[in-house]
Amino acid sequence: MSSLTRLNRTLVSRPKLPIKILQFGEGNFLRAFANWIIQQMNMQLDYQAGVAVVQPIPQGTVSLLKEQEGLYTLYLRGYEQGEAKSQYEVIDCIQESINPYQEKEAFLAQAQNPDLTLILSNTTEAGITYDTADTFQHFLEGSFPAKLTRFLFERYQYFERAEGAGCIFLPCELINFNGDKLKECLVKYAALWNLEPGFLDWLEGANTFCNTLVDRIVPGYPKDRMKEVREELGYEDQLVSEGEWFHLWVIEGPPIVREVFPADKIGLNVLFTDDMQPYRTRKVRILNGAHTSTVPVGYLYGLESVRESVEHDVVGSFIQQTLFSEIIPTLDLPSEELKAFAQDVLDRFRNPFVHHRLISISLNSISKFKTRCLPSLLTYVEQEGQLPKNLSFSLASLLYFYRGEKEGQPIPLKDTPAVLEYFTQEWTAVENGNQDLETFVEKVLSQEAFWGQSLSSIPELAATIKDHLIQLQAKGMKNYLPEIL
Repeated sequence: MSSLTRLNRTLVSRPKLPIKILQFGEGNFLRAFANWIIQQMNMQLDYQAGVAVVQPIPQGTVSLLKEQEGLYTLYLRGYEQGEAKSQYEVIDCIQESINPYQEKEAFLAQAQNPDLTLILSNTTEAGITYDTADTFQHFLEGSFPAKLTRFLFERYQYFERAEGAGCIFLPCELINFNGDKLKECLVKYAALWNLEPGFLDWLEGANTFCNTLVDRIVPGYPKDRMKEVREELGYEDQLVSEGEWFHLWVIEGPPIVREVFPADKIGLNVLFTDDMQPYRTRKVRILNGAHTSTVPVGYLYGLESVRESVEHDVVGSFIQQTLFSEIIPTLDLPSEELKAFAQDVLDRFRNPFVHHRLISISLNSISKFKTRCLPSLLTYVEQEGQLPKNLSFSLASLLYFYRGEKEGQPIPLKDTPAVLEYFTQEWTAVENGNQDLETFVEKVLSQEAFWGQSLSSIPELAATIKDHLIQLQAKGMKNYLPEIL
């Protein structure tokens, strides 16, 4: 264990800031992306915005944030304008860290904060959900939107319906129309809980829900080089995070949003628009689609990182084929523009400073495949009248990945309890001889809760995936992938 002093506000003195932003999510992405942007605005614009972070699920790192008094070190590493750069800074905009499961009153107290103007979130693609089992009294056990509804109702009552008490919402979850869907969930909870009609009017009239798109590759905690990091920093920091230099935040909303959050004034790549769909489609299908389609293939092949995968002869060929032959042809944008964007993405994946672990990207892979890869697969089938070879194989590999085992060793799967329980049950039935692979595949493809629709009616998909699973079981990824290519 290191004998260095833990990072804190005595070691690194920073002035306190008024809390103007509530943030649901304390993970690496928001800390390396949104909090970094807020930090730059505080430094260059005198924005004077502090953040109160709320842990949205029972397991999290708020306790570490408390120990470090909201401080952490962010490394940005990669190429900027062709030059290799590595730079770090202490991020200090987080002023309060709240675990609502233990600090319910502290959480609701922020609803009474007159300075609060913005609410951010990143609860993964699975976070913006509505569940009729959630209750007003036991909102903490419910979804993120359930917690937010209870919080906003507290704010609505405390400020006596004042229009000025409304907030601007910038959800960072990577789902299309994330702001619209978050608002839809809040409206449903208000109806489910029979909240007074005036609350719905206030929710609609006093608050602004923006659809957004976020883009920065964030590998997170640099576990493999922490000895070097400690020597460079001279202090202990359990929340060190790494990200690439590139960043993009597209925000779709009315002009007031730009006035309240003027990040573009200091040259940050924050774009305000009235239509973010072209940006979203390009980014989600190409960058995120390449990530998600690669994870099970690269991991089962025995690789650890995105960079290894892109530079690997076999897995790299799989990624190139998937991008240029199956994803790009399904997009309704100029081909040359898409190819240039894809090449930039591959260059970002090759960033020598960034060790983006495949297992880290695998979080909630089922919902990620639905959002990032399935639209390309379905469009390809519609356009070409046949299955895309690599995307179909990636889906089969994903189902095999959810066996939870690679070469006799457990895979540390991370997904919702319902998803993990489902695959454990179904794969156990296969391996015990109580269910054949054909039945397994049919059942999985029929899970509308996973895919938003039943995939069992897509011609040849079930048979193709079953065949891939048989070959993966018999030969393993290293021997079978070259045959696919």
